[in-house]
Amino acid sequence: MTEVLKLMASLFLVYCEHDDFKSWRQALCHRVTVIKMDTIKVLVPSLVYVIQNNLLYISASHLDATTYQITYQLRILTTSLFSVLMLKRKLLPSQWAALVLLVLGVAIAQLSSCSEAPKQSNMSHAQNRFIGFSAVLVASFLSGFAGIVVEMILKCSDISIWMRNVQLTFLSFPLALLMCLISDWNKVVRLGWFYGYDYFIAYLIVLQAAGGMLSFLVVKHSDNILKGFATSLAIVISGLASVFLFNFRMTVLLITGAMMVIGSILLYSKPAKVEKGPVRFREIENI
Repeated sequence: MTEVLKLMASLFLVYCEHDDFKSWRQALCHRVTVIKMDTIKVLVPSLVYVIQNNLLYISASHLDATTYQITYQLRILTTSLFSVLMLKRKLLPSQWAALVLLVLGVAIAQLSSCSEAPKQSNMSHAQNRFIGFSAVLVASFLSGFAGIVVEMILKCSDISIWMRNVQLTFLSFPLALLMCLISDWNKVVRLGWFYGYDYFIAYLIVLQAAGGMLSFLVVKHSDNILKGFATSLAIVISGLASVFLFNFRMTVLLITGAMMVIGSILLYSKPAKVEKGPVRFREIENI
């Protein structure tokens, strides 16, 4: 349903870029169906994002919100590694130091979670921290890879960002639907598609869709300083919300790990001139 909402919003925004319905329809047909290779290139990040989102749901069900947020910041490490490998970017020594600090912070946060797990077992009887950490670790690698591919696609073409999002969601929707039916076919047949939906689920769908749309804007018009502050703020908000909503107890190790992660993000985002290698749209064909 998140993919459906993103597709509808993207179609509307593309419509706003055209004068009438006819030109809007022609632009969609030309971009999505006529130029098939251009659409196929978007299939790679579409598939990766669908798998990543499902892994994040698994991780969120097995980890507390603070640990989940801190650990998921490993995507900064994976994104940096993929940018060096795929975009031929060169990182500053301070940025490599920030990545080391990030890994140490996540390790300390995980150590805190493991040591406190028995005391906080009342949060969820079905939580398995190994499954949660494994899922978020794989999701971080997928996020780094897909983020670099999307950046190459967005910044190396003159196509509207919302048209690109139409392509992405147009392909990711059937993939997400297939994964949903595979995992919950019996429940869907027996109870219906919208069984268990309430206002909170609807709010979550809108929130996820808005986050996906905003992430495209961040990639297209990236500002590392603002992005770093936003990520740091997300960790702080998750920690405070967990205390009030789930009676989560902040430990010294967890706070230390969170501060190291926040510090690494700010250090990595410190404004500086970073040499970037040439990026060409044709490079995507090699993926």
